Amino acid sequence: MTNNDVLRRLRYTFNFNDQKMIALFNLAKLTVSREQISYWLKKEDDPQVVNCTDVQLSTFLNGLIIDKRGERDGEAPQPEKRINNNLILNKLKIALALRAEDVIDMMSTSGIKMTKPELSAFFRKPDHKHYRECKDQFLRNFIQAIDTKYHVNRPEKFTPKREVKSVEKSEFPKKDYKTAKPQASKAYVNPNATKSGQTSKIYVNPNATKPTNSSDDKPKRKVLKLKPEDIWGK
Repeated sequence: MTNNDVLRRLRYTFNFNDQKMIALFNLAKLTVSREQISYWLKKEDDPQVVNCTDVQLSTFLNGLIIDKRGERDGEAPQPEKRINNNLILNKLKIALALRAEDVIDMMSTSGIKMTKPELSAFFRKPDHKHYRECKDQFLRNFIQAIDTKYHVNRPEKFTPKREVKSVEKSEFPKKDYKTAKPQASKAYVNPNATKSGQTSKIYVNPNATKPTNSSDDKPKRKVLKLKPEDIWGK
């Protein structure tokens, strides 16, 4: 793993923004700019990527320890000029206050089973006979286990909701349907109706025959009576 890769993964795990990254470097007495951090965090195949040096990564990890555990009395820890996977592993273990049992349990989630003496071999001095070199695969799985346990989610963007005024029932006037008088609907009035009887004018045919005095008021139709001689001839 490259130093840039370690820096990039830790930033993602703890959701550090640029201001937080700058503050962590400042805790370890190193001033960096936002532009520098942007170049370190670019992808490996980006032509603008800048390699993070061992001193810079060591300083960042020292700042992470101070941020998580607090500043110790005395002089601030000095960054190592040369850093390897064993030192990165040890600094992360100190920053998160992990015991050997905690590391073993975290690694088991990645499918890696190990004993306490095997883990302690990573933290021995290089000239010790039981010293063991930490490979990239182990460090990568350890950082992944840290992400699984300590991952910080990004806060969701707050979108203010529109306030809707609630109207209470008391604001509307109550209507008493029991005492209210029914209002008659306006009837249509024929403008041609006579004033006296309010009845419409009826058209009368002047050529119609007047009804007789018989009980039947309708005028009788004239019936033409023909004799058989008029139909069949003599």
